[in-house]
Amino acid sequence: MLRQTRVLIILFCLATLLYTAGCSKKPAPKIEPPAKDEPTISLYDNKTGQKKNIKIEEYVQGVVAAEMDTKWPVNALAAQAIVARTFTMENIESGRVKQLHGADVSTSVEESQAYDPTKINDNVRQAVESTRGEVVTYGDKYIRAWFSACDGGISATAEEGLAFTKEPTPYLRAGAQDGCLSITEPKNKAWEARVPVSQVRSAVQGKAGKDPGSLTSAAIEKKGPSGRAEQIKLGSATVGGPSLRLALGSEKVRSMLLSDVRVEGGQLVLTGKGFGHGVGMCQWGARLMAEQGKSPEDIINFYFKDIAIKREWK
Repeated sequence: MLRQTRVLIILFCLATLLYTAGCSKKPAPKIEPPAKDEPTISLYDNKTGQKKNIKIEEYVQGVVAAEMDTKWPVNALAAQAIVARTFTMENIESGRVKQLHGADVSTSVEESQAYDPTKINDNVRQAVESTRGEVVTYGDKYIRAWFSACDGGISATAEEGLAFTKEPTPYLRAGAQDGCLSITEPKNKAWEARVPVSQVRSAVQGKAGKDPGSLTSAAIEKKGPSGRAEQIKLGSATVGGPSLRLALGSEKVRSMLLSDVRVEGGQLVLTGKGFGHGVGMCQWGARLMAEQGKSPEDIINFYFKDIAIKREWK
């Protein structure tokens, strides 16, 4: 019996060796082609009216340096780099700046992103290089990689924060609570804005196409899921929160995460918290997570869902 067992073992080993030898003669697995080379893009300078060609990673450095404090943790800057790079590629693909200036991107924050190469330091270079070529996609398409300074502790939907309804944005993790208020500047934790009613009246006429009248009253008419004001009643007119903020000045009216709206002493008084539209990545939240040891990719996945982060060029 023992001898039979040994024979069976020997036969099994021989069969295994023959099978392995046969497998080794099969074609080697197909090797994926290398990533494409880094793109060169055209940049329109809104101040000079000049255009120049620039490598995209060099451009992203200038964007990160302008959009985030360059002394912040490298992983926060790296998350900003991924978002900025994605925003750039989506913007180029859309052709929005091409229609305006015949270039891929511009130095205008309204048309593209802020851009200031004079602020680039070693932190920024390290952040951009460590995420080189990384972009965020959803269903093989670049996402609209929005970001804001401080979401007031909770992120918004695109409709709520930007009045954006052009296309679905299922990749946004709206309602994400990031604790950014624990480390942000005092002026983002609580602020008050006072705007003369004459200025407000002109803004409402421009945005709503309707004269709100004497403007002696104001109230939040509709709030979104995160608590942001989507519609505000001013006198006899109703205007969208995001558009009113832009009309009155986004630096002055820091967000639509409002706690009170009233008319007092001939002024519209708004009180709230946060800074920015609150859609997508919160920069102060990114800083907090970076300080907690989170990777740039961890940060991106906190604010966006069902996405892929992939390296598109070498």
